[in-house]
Amino acid sequence: KLPTMKMLLLLIALLSAALLASAAPPTCYSRVLSLSKEITQSFNELQTSKTVDACVGTLPRLYLDIHNYCVLAKLRDFVAYPGCDRVVEVNELKEKARSLYTILISYCRRDLVFLTDDCNALEIPISPPIEHS
Repeated sequence: KLPTMKMLLLLIALLSAALLASAAPPTCYSRVLSLSKEITQSFNELQTSKTVDACVGTLPRLYLDIHNYCVLAKLRDFVAYPGCDRVVEVNELKEKARSLYTILISYCRRDLVFLTDDCNALEIPISPPIEHS
């Protein structure tokens, strides 16, 4: 009975170690990428929502590409935009944008490589290709 118990404990320990080894902590890049997608999605949902204030339509466009150096200016401009301060969803979005900016310039500064500095690309997002079936 004792060897069976030892084998079972050993098996559990090995499985636990294997699971922990495969669960890598998020990298700076993965965190920035996921946060930028979250912000872009929240902005798009805010723009299409019928229940928010009309001032939301006046907000600067917020399409983010963390591979574009102009994303830093885009985030600064969005956070500093004076309109819609009374809308809770806009304030939450500005807070997320502020967090992303801080992560980009502070924590991930040496880990990221900007592939372009095309500011116009952040004004007119490229649509994903349409799949034909």
